[in-house]
Amino acid sequence: MKLSELLAGHDHEVLAGDPETLITAGTCFDAHRASPGALFIAVPGHAEGGPESVGPALARGAVAVLVESAALDAPASASASAAGVCVVRVPDTRKAAAAVASRYYGEPGRAMDMVAVTGTNGKTSVSYMVESLLRLAEGAEVGVIGTAGSRIGDELIPMPRSVLTTPESPDFQYLLGRMRDREVSTVVLEATSMGLLNHRVDDSFIDVGIFTNLTQDHLDDHGTMDNYRDAKLRLFQGLCRRAVVNVDDAVGASIVAMMPGEVVTYALDSEADYRATDLSMDGHGTRFTLHHDGRKYPAAIPVPGRYSVANALATVAACHLLGHDLAGLVAALDRMPPTPGRFERFETPGGTSVIVDYAHSPDSLDKVLGTIRGFAKARVITVFGCGGDRDVTKRARMGEIAGTYSDLCVLTSDNPRYENPEAILDQVTPGLTATGTPFVRFADRRSAIAHALSAAGADDVVLIAGKGSEPYQIVGERLIPFSDMATVRELAGA
Repeated sequence: MKLSELLAGHDHEVLAGDPETLITAGTCFDAHRASPGALFIAVPGHAEGGPESVGPALARGAVAVLVESAALDAPASASASAAGVCVVRVPDTRKAAAAVASRYYGEPGRAMDMVAVTGTNGKTSVSYMVESLLRLAEGAEVGVIGTAGSRIGDELIPMPRSVLTTPESPDFQYLLGRMRDREVSTVVLEATSMGLLNHRVDDSFIDVGIFTNLTQDHLDDHGTMDNYRDAKLRLFQGLCRRAVVNVDDAVGASIVAMMPGEVVTYALDSEADYRATDLSMDGHGTRFTLHHDGRKYPAAIPVPGRYSVANALATVAACHLLGHDLAGLVAALDRMPPTPGRFERFETPGGTSVIVDYAHSPDSLDKVLGTIRGFAKARVITVFGCGGDRDVTKRARMGEIAGTYSDLCVLTSDNPRYENPEAILDQVTPGLTATGTPFVRFADRRSAIAHALSAAGADDVVLIAGKGSEPYQIVGERLIPFSDMATVRELAGA
């Protein structure tokens, strides 16, 4: 497609070269991923690209460049001039990138039902639930884009390791194009706060946006809770046609007045279009009554907890809003497979229940431990830590939460990244100490899990929190293979 066609209707200025240049190899932000025929988009501050990477991108065959500034450094300017490359200035390269990538792949979001899930907690669980319900109830082919990668059904779509939970717009539109070409009927994606703030899902024609909740997290990225909230709310300010929102959450309730399109509500404690009452929970799941439009539906999910019921309500509401039969959706709830790394269970030969969960924020840890405390027959032992190079203000609070609910805590490393693991544990310790709950420290995560399992007896519950289904630990620049559940199984001799 011609560059002029990709940019039609978008504010731009041609600085050099021919705007009729054909783009035949897609678009990219990363200079090392440029190839002959590509459009390189020089996003300021991008780790693998930016204006300083124009020269390397041209050396790899890029035939056109989008920039925000008219000034290129001398080597890049000379390279562009010598190669006859078209250089175009746009006001915002990220906004332009989304529009250009969508057009390049033929606006694939228009061809499928698009569901975007945002909120602090529940994005992955709701995404998996939407996929499971549509597959179970109707045999639908569903694409998923999120924390665990991108896939169509059980088939992973290979992508570079650097691709984010909400991919940058060139990768995101490529994935949508792949899914459309495979005749996927519905795509469900996790829309992170940074993904929304950086325009990664712009121009994707989202049919339903789901808001789960807002609690403290990602302050290392956003600075304040107000900034974090505003990034989430971008989804409901023109990016989605309709919304499904949790009105038990104050921010969710505010979306009702904000949305230009239809809003459907769900709640456990407030009046809403979809409500749940009569919750009955044990260690294997939750039964409840779903209320909608004056009717009652007996329902069950194979996951314990009020928060899991809230996720189920969001899922059912979104799928029903897309036109799927409500009774069939509710009937399929109790057949949903477990979401990897989300309240994932294992029982040791000695009768200890082990739960692996992604809980890595104060609110998510509180909800998971509160649920476990509600059904545990004996002791609760919690293995947890806090990620490095992330919001330090939540560390002592998470220690306090773990200590409040647990009989024993095993403090360990999560993803230390570039921080000293022992220094992170030092910052968690005051919160734990204040509760009086006994605890031990093992910076080595495998040793921590081994200690918890050896200390646990029959009917005890061991929660291993923080990493969920992640297959690695991040230490500095290294991704070290490590799976919580695989480690549990190995240590238990399973």
